[in-house]
Amino acid sequence: MSSPIRTASRLLLASLAALWVLPSHAAQLVRVGAAHFPPYTIRPETGVDTGLLPQLVEALNREQSDYQFVLVPTSIPRRFGDFKQGRVDMAIFENPDWGWQDIPHTSVDMGLEDAEIFVAQRLPERLQNYFVDLTGKRLALFSGYHYEFANFNADPKFLAQNYNATLTYSHDSNLLMVLRGRADIALVTRSYLSDYLLRNEKVGDQLLVSQRIDQVYHHYAILRPSAPITGEAFGKLLQGLRDNGQMLKIFDPYKIAVVPVPRN
Repeated sequence: MSSPIRTASRLLLASLAALWVLPSHAAQLVRVGAAHFPPYTIRPETGVDTGLLPQLVEALNREQSDYQFVLVPTSIPRRFGDFKQGRVDMAIFENPDWGWQDIPHTSVDMGLEDAEIFVAQRLPERLQNYFVDLTGKRLALFSGYHYEFANFNADPKFLAQNYNATLTYSHDSNLLMVLRGRADIALVTRSYLSDYLLRNEKVGDQLLVSQRIDQVYHHYAILRPSAPITGEAFGKLLQGLRDNGQMLKIFDPYKIAVVPVPRN
């Protein structure tokens, strides 16, 4: 039978061994803003975010243990206010033309490109030149989005008065307006249209998709200066996902281009 002293010594050694193998520090919590921006972030009726952003966050958390990325609900109009107030540490899938350049931040090139395109109802006499001039046409736009044709002015009154625009919070609704003749042109992201046509194969022949591109989204992540993770560290995590093929696996099905990022 072991003596009490020997038993205590064994327990002490076991405790020290456990401490040796445990991480020396807990994972840093990084709060990522999740605005309704389909197909990147979609909030269905359940209230649970789905889409590409949750997939990216899951991949980031799976590949390392130093940081724990969590989604914090926000909205397109509110996201920069939440960023400045420190409610979120990071905004993802942002573009330099969308109004955040004067906010203190660190930007990280995500190496992802998407595009905004024009969609109209297909008619026998309607060709690509239909998209050249928007004058007099009824537009269906996503509320809060910044469009290049409008000099990135997202003000709803400006868009309604100057471009005869109806603004909604649903690309599906905007495309349905086009199909029913309630709008002449809808602007949608190429990634969303790709997914929409997969889900609605029967309407593909009813839509005329523009060769004209309103803008190319080159996506960046922006981090608060006091964020728990640095821009350099986050860039390395993204590069790791590019190297192991996870970025391509997540984004390629939606025709979002994974492009090289210059290494410093």
